[in-house]
Formats: sequence, structure tokens, C-alpha cells
Amino acid sequence: MHEADPQRDGISRRAVLAAGLTAGAALALGAGAASAVAGTGGAVDWFAAPARSVRPRFRWWWPDGLVDPDEIAREVDQIADAGFGGVEIAAVHHSIKDKSVLDTAHHGWGSRPWRDGVEAALRRAARRGLTVDLTLGPSWPVAVPGLTPDDDAAAKELAHGRAPLTGGSTYQGPVPPPVHAAAAGVTRQQLLAVQAARVEPAHSTRKETGLDPDSVQDLTPTVTDGTLTWTAPEGGDWVLISYWVRGSGQQPESGPHSAPAAYAVDHFSPAGTTAVTSYWQDHLLTPSLLRLLRAAGGSFFEDSVELETDGLTWTPLLPEAFEKHTGRPLLPYLPALVLDNSNQVFAFEAQFTRQIRHDFWETVSGLFNRNHLTALRDWAHPLGMTLRSQPYGLQTDAIASAAILDIPEGESLGFKNLDDYRCLAGGRDMAGRRVLSCEAGAYNGSAYSTTWDRFLRTMGGAYAAGVNQTVVHGFSYATAPGVNWPGFAAFSPYNGTAGYGESWGPRQPTWRHVQDISGYLGRVHQVLQTGTARADVAVFRQTGYTATGIGASWFTATGVPLGWTHQFLSGPLLELPSATVSDGRLAPDGRLAPDGPAYKALFVEGDFFYGSTPTLAVEDARKILALAEAGLPVVLFGAFDQALTPGVPDQGETDRLRDLLARLLTLPHVVRVTDKAAVGDALAGLGVSADVRHATASTLLNAHRVTADADFYYLCNGKHAETVKPPVAAIDHDVTLRRTHGGRTVPYLLDPWTGEAVRLAQYTEDGADITLRVTLQPGQTTIVALGRPGLFGDRHGTSAHAEATDADAVLFTDRGLTLRARTAGTWTTRLSQGRTATTRTPAVPAPITPARWELEVEDWYPGPDATRTDHVRRGVTLETLRPWSQIPELSDSAGIGRYRATVTLPAGWTSSHGAELELGQVSDTFRVSVNGRRLPTADRLHPVVDLGPFLRRGENTLEIEVATPLINRLRVAQPTVFGGVARQDHGLVGPVRLVPYVQAAVR
Repeated sequence: MHEADPQRDGISRRAVLAAGLTAGAALALGAGAASAVAGTGGAVDWFAAPARSVRPRFRWWWPDGLVDPDEIAREVDQIADAGFGGVEIAAVHHSIKDKSVLDTAHHGWGSRPWRDGVEAALRRAARRGLTVDLTLGPSWPVAVPGLTPDDDAAAKELAHGRAPLTGGSTYQGPVPPPVHAAAAGVTRQQLLAVQAARVEPAHSTRKETGLDPDSVQDLTPTVTDGTLTWTAPEGGDWVLISYWVRGSGQQPESGPHSAPAAYAVDHFSPAGTTAVTSYWQDHLLTPSLLRLLRAAGGSFFEDSVELETDGLTWTPLLPEAFEKHTGRPLLPYLPALVLDNSNQVFAFEAQFTRQIRHDFWETVSGLFNRNHLTALRDWAHPLGMTLRSQPYGLQTDAIASAAILDIPEGESLGFKNLDDYRCLAGGRDMAGRRVLSCEAGAYNGSAYSTTWDRFLRTMGGAYAAGVNQTVVHGFSYATAPGVNWPGFAAFSPYNGTAGYGESWGPRQPTWRHVQDISGYLGRVHQVLQTGTARADVAVFRQTGYTATGIGASWFTATGVPLGWTHQFLSGPLLELPSATVSDGRLAPDGRLAPDGPAYKALFVEGDFFYGSTPTLAVEDARKILALAEAGLPVVLFGAFDQALTPGVPDQGETDRLRDLLARLLTLPHVVRVTDKAAVGDALAGLGVSADVRHATASTLLNAHRVTADADFYYLCNGKHAETVKPPVAAIDHDVTLRRTHGGRTVPYLLDPWTGEAVRLAQYTEDGADITLRVTLQPGQTTIVALGRPGLFGDRHGTSAHAEATDADAVLFTDRGLTLRARTAGTWTTRLSQGRTATTRTPAVPAPITPARWELEVEDWYPGPDATRTDHVRRGVTLETLRPWSQIPELSDSAGIGRYRATVTLPAGWTSSHGAELELGQVSDTFRVSVNGRRLPTADRLHPVVDLGPFLRRGENTLEIEVATPLINRLRVAQPTVFGGVARQDHGLVGPVRLVPYVQAAVR
């Protein structure tokens, strides 16, 4: 590492890593308010009817160009009618092993039929108000048809060869060839260098051969006609290392997709990006397609960067770029960098090796962010498109990438926990961008057995970590040659068995209820895309990787369970225009990025990716010092009085770093701790507290958004990672929320299932804090808004509210403040006016368990062809509710069941009475009707329905319609693929209870 020096020819770290980032972010910050979802404005339907632009989307899998435009239009209609907001067209057909049936010469990706299909999708989408995203190439990684592995624009690898020598011996012969043969299609390889190095056993590790860095010699000039003669010095063992640059030969996943075949591009050079954009300009962007993109186009999309090679990912630009970045030549460091099947081969002394690798990957990151992401984004914009990308898969700074992208994206399958999303959220919010997307709902081995409740549990925590757009994985095109019922599926069969990723659509029984799901997701997105995201603390990350599962030491394990929120920042984000500190007029203390996430403190700890070593670049230390001098509280965790540079230091650089940190540690609002358990006390001592607080550790997760009208708090009972055990339990405890608005503020409960926004009637106030009770089942979510009276059509004005009651609940109704009780009694309610009210309620019928159910099943079977389904009607009388798998007539059934039961209410039933219907266990989706009237959508993860005024004295008919996944039918319809999947328990299992209550006005 080195500081910027006008006397040097090198480019500073900031110039390399932040050049494209800053320009794009400045534009985003200037337009941030305009691009955000409009404020609530008190509109009643703002939440109830979310715009198409915020509704969930589908990843739409096509068998390349083997599609019919009429069918494409039908499927756009199906997706639109289901309440979704857009699609991403992706060529994915892992399920088809015989690729010849796809006829890539005539129907490949980018062919005329493919373009006709895309135009048909765009035309229909424009009519239906949907947007269409397009992958930048066929499948992933980004590739170009007709490119060969030997072309300059193709993806490259650095392969190595080696030959051992004992001291004093002579090597004579061809330069050691690569340890791995080149991939198919690669015909050329170029010798970059040959080196000799003395083996140093003290530097060896379990997998790496230790070398003496001072012994490295460049033998390249001595190579003649591919041969080498060299005598090793006496003493010790030596090794000859050769370095060969060649194409990686990587093709897009599950190809071929085109004729000629496509090969992955160099993701680090302008040549690789130009190959992509030129192909689009020359072959795909016809005048008609350009017009349609402006009408209904959304984003160009790039999946995660899965560059595969037996050696080291490479670009010919690296030696020059490394020297500009560090001021030092790359070649002497190459032994510590080469890879063999992702494993390091050689090492110098441990700290020196770590610093070399940091410098190298930081250089790669700069090339990727500048030459690939920034260039593609800037190309897309004049076309009326944005760039959405999953900027991870390599050891690059994905946090900085997220700030460059119009829409960064994560994934529920590849991300190990919520901190992976928090990395991308930090880049998004510091750059003033709005959306963090997620490829959502892919589960290994779960094709046709995925339930929506599993999907919702997965996404609940992701939303709390910053996600606010869902790209559901996925919707498969109807058919392809040779497929079986229920139609073409992108990933099933997968290696002969059930694959991953669900094929949603009309082929699924649950599609009957999918508008309930899309409505829920759209309302969550509506809230989480509005206004500005807020987070309590910024965690500084010296190495900005993501998709690693590595979190923040105290915040992840201890802070989050107490209500704290955090995001991750990397060095380039400190150069953004937003990286300023409030002057105290907006907050009583310094806030980082006050017009954005408004972090209350910066937390700096050792670099988890390099042995938790306390490291900082001099540029980062200087910027952190400036932020702290402007009033930002800072907590340093670890031995930062003895910090090191993350990269190889220049002369005197370590001393300059420690001097900056010594100055930092003299500031009154900067604290260094060495015990992780002391972090919370350090924050408290700095006067920093979380916006959400609860007395004891909890699985409650939260996200905070601020608009001109309200503070929105998204609350979810989830966990850091789905694989963590034990499972989440129900929670029921007080939660304190902080409001940022002055004046009279009241809480509203926003139900994302029904779209209702109701004024909460029971809470306490203490200055800027509002405390209320939160009760959530595992995975369940709720949304609380703190805003002025009158929002969302509220008509209760300045009415008194309850602070405490011994009744079951207190709520606002048309009768004003009303309590609800499940038994007769006399109840006391303490009101916000300071007085206590006494309310009496009459007798309430005991809970009722229906004695018998009539079940009518629409059983789904394979039809006459792959895309048609036969429905067989079956009727069953159930004295006891059981899953279909335990009902002999239905053990292999899948489809839609309608359960009907009659309950009788006594003659004393009045308009003050009501009841809740507890469904117990039900799988998968369901709807409830009473006396022929369909009730509002119920919470899938808490299946309790308030029947309210819809019941009457005497007989009442209850109907619960349940839709199941297809797996139990497919187990017997296609046993070779799905027979290994266990029979699953679906249907209404219960126990089902009708629990009456009575309501009375609080006077």
C-alpha cells in the first residue's frame, strides 16, 4: 500500500477502486429522493395496492430460443394476473441432458426465434405494466457466442508448472509445463515467466510449500526456444516455477446454448466487456427490440461470478494494474498467488503472504468494478436499461460493487446468513440507491415439494437484512421436447432426481392462491423501498467479500438479538459523497451519511479474512480520523495500537498508519476495546443506542425506513441463518421503537397480508420512544409505522389510547377504544390520559371444535400431454383431521381440497360477539370462507382468521380451501425421478378451533 504521491507514476488505491463508484453514486445521490417510492402522503391505498414496480418478479426459464411467441404472451398474462411485477428471461435447461433436441443452430440463445420470443414478451409486458429483464449472455457466467478461448476478450487463467531441484544440481530441458492440461478448445498458451526459488520449510503450511522471498530469481530471459538451463546454488532445495497465460475455456453453465458456442469473457478487461456489448449492438439490439426495451425493459442481469479454472483467474492487464496500484512489480510475488484447483501452492512468511494476496485481490477488484461493472452499467443506461448483478463469487470487493450497481442482488441459496445481505446493503445505501434484490427460494432437491411457507421463512430474515425486491426462482416455460408432465422445468430432473428451484405457475395447485403471496410480498417491498433505510452502526470491513457467511463479531452474535442493526462498509465507500458526518443539527451526535443510513457509530475490528489481524490502509485510517474529528463515534476492537497495513507496506507506511491511529484514539468519542463482551458497554458510554430495543435477547429482527410522513419498522421473528439450530420459537415481549419525527406521533399496524393499516390502541410513550407488545410465530412478520394521526385514513385523531389492560386486547374500532375478551369479566384499562377505565363483558361461548368435516378434493393427475392436467373429484368425510398422506383415498394425491364444517352459535350471539378461527397446521396455501363469504387473506405463518362480523346465531358454514404441492402425485407418476422423495404431509391437519370473543367500548 502507498499514499497518493504526485511524484509517483502509480495511481492511488482510491483512484483505482473508487473511480467508477464515485461517479455513479454521485448521480444516484442527486436523484435518490426522486427515484425512491413516493411517500405515503396518508393515502389509504398506498399500502393496500402496491405499484407494479415494487411487486415480486420471476426468474423465467426458457429452453434457449425454443419458444412460441403466443405461449410467451400467455405466460406474461399468467404472471401479470397473479400479481407479479416483472420477469427475468434466462436460458436455463439443466434438466435436458440431450442438448441436441434444443437445436441451438436454429433455436439457440440470441437466434431469431429467441429474439422473436423476447419481443413477444416485451410487447405483452408493455400492455400489462410488467418489466422484462434480460441476462447479458446465455446462462452464466457472461459469455459471447462465437468467441473462442484463445481470443483476447476470452476469460483467462494463469497456470503454473513446477520442477524440484536440489542445491547444486542443474535443470536442462523444456520449461516445466502446466500441472494441468488446457481445457478443451484452448490451442494457445503463452509463457509469462519462469522463476527459481529456494524452499524454506519454516514458511510451509499443511498445503503450501514455503519459499524464501529473497531468493526468487527471474529466469525468463534465459529461456531459448522453450528450453531452460539453470543450476541451483549450493545448499537447500529449490523449485522452478513456470507461469502460463491461456484461455480458461469456460462455457456458460449447462451449454451449449448457441451455435457457434459461447465462451466466458474476461471480466477484468475492457476487451471482455466490449465483446459483450458489441455482440448485443451487432446481433441483438434491432430497432424493434430497442423500441420495446424502452417501453418495457428493466435491467440487464448478470448472475454470480462463477469463473472456473484449475489455475489462477487472470487477465493480461494484471501486471501493469498491480504496479500502478501498489508501486511494485507483480512478478516477484507470483509464487504466493498461484492456485491449483483453488488451493494455494506456495507461501512466503505468513504476514508477508497475507499482504501480497490482499494487494493482488484488491487489484483484481478494481479491474472488475471499473472495467466490467461500471462499463456495463454505463452502456446500459443510454438504452433505457439498468444493471442488476450478483457481484460475488470471486475475492473482490462486493460491498464497493453494490454501490456501483443500479441494483445489487444476493441469493437465498448461496448466501450463508444475513450478514451476506448486509454487505450489499451497505454499498446500496451509502451510494443512495434504492433496491437490493434477492434470487429467492431455490432449495436443493425440493422441486415440486417447496411450500410457500418455507419461502416466506427464508425471505423474512433477508428483508430485515436489507433485501427489498424478490426475484422468485422461478417460472419455467411450458414445454420442451421430450419432457414429462407437468411440463418443462429448468432444474428437474437434475442428475436423474428431483432438482432445485421450484417451477411455479399454473402447473402448481397453489397458483390458485398465488395472488395472496404476491400481494404480501408487494406490500413488504412497498414499505422497504420507500424513504431511506436506517441502520444503527456501520461495520468497517477491510476486505469486502460477501457470500462468505462471515459477520461482525459482537453485532452478529449479541447486538442483533438485542435489537441492533448494522451494515458493512469497505474502504471505497468512504470516498463517496455521502461519507460525511452530520453537524449536530439533524441529530444530537455525529451521524455518518446523515441523508442516508445515518449510522450512529463506526465499528472497526480485525480482518476476519486474514486471521482477524488488526489492519487498516493508511487512506482508510486518514478518512476514519476525519470522520471522527467531525463527531462520529468510533469503536475499535482489537490491538489497533499495533495495527498493520493490509497490503505490503511502503517504507515508513506502518509508522504513518500507527500515528494516524494514535491521533484517532485521543479523541473523546473514540474507544478501543479488547474484549468482545465490552462492545455494548463501549457504545453505551458513547451515548449510542439502537432504534429498536428489548430487554432480553430475542430472535426478533428488524429493518427501519424513514420517510417524510413516518418511521416504518419491519419486524420478523427469524434467525441469522436458516441452518442454525434450534429452530425459532414464538416470541411475545415488549419492544421499544424510536421515532425520528417531531410532533404528535402514533403507531399503526400494517398487515402485509390484507393491506389494512390500523391505529394501534395499546402502547406507552417516553419522549421519542414508543413501547408496544410484539407477538410473532416463527418466521412471521409485522410492520409498524410511527406517524401523525390521520395517516392511512385513520379517523381517531387525538383519542386517548390504552397503556395497559388485563383484557385480551384493546383496539380502535368504529366505536372508539374497544377491548376484547374471551371470557365474561370486569376489566381495567389504564388510559394515556392518566385515568383507569372499568369495563364489563357478558358471557362468551366456549371454544368450539368442529365435529366433522366434509372434504372435497380436486386431485391432479398427468393429462394427455406434458402441459395438461386431469382433475379427478373425490369426496371424504373426516371425523378427525389428518394429512392427505394418512387418508387411504388420498395418500398419493395432490391438488386442491375444500373442507366444510358446520358450527352452531347460541341464541345469545350478538353483534358484539365475534370469533377467531385457529387452523393449526395447514399446508400449503389456504383461503377461508364463512357462510359463503370469502374472508380477507390470512397470515400463512400464523393461520388464525378473525371471523368478526361474518358469524350469526345458529348454524354457520366454514370452508377452508387448501392447495398442496405436486410432490405426492409425482412420486407415483414419475417414480424414477421423484420416487426417492418421502411422501409429504399436506392438507388441513389442525387442530381447528373456533374461539369466540366479545367486544365492549372502553368508557
